[in-house]
Amino acid sequence: MLDVNNFERIRISLASPEQIRSWSSGEVKKPETINYRTLRPEKEGLFCEKIFGPAKDWECHCGKYKRVRHKGIVCDRCGVEVTTSKVRRER
Repeated sequence: MLDVNNFERIRISLASPEQIRSWSSGEVKKPETINYRTLRPEKEGLFCEKIFGPAKDWECHCGKYKRVRHKGIVCDRCGVEVTTSKVRRER
């Protein structure tokens, strides 16, 4: 039986530039981060919901889709995929 607490060694290394590029899914085109009036991420900015995923679970940026029943749909107005906000950590 495999015991997860008993191991001989662990290896940690840096990811290569090619591997990092394979993980990418979009392109940031503007240096802006958050709109100071609405406190929402700027489009095509460093925190863009279209690139990295929605800021709120199951809700697109414009608010057209707001429920779990729209799971996986890409909004035709803002281009944000309706999914959980945890995908922002991976993208």
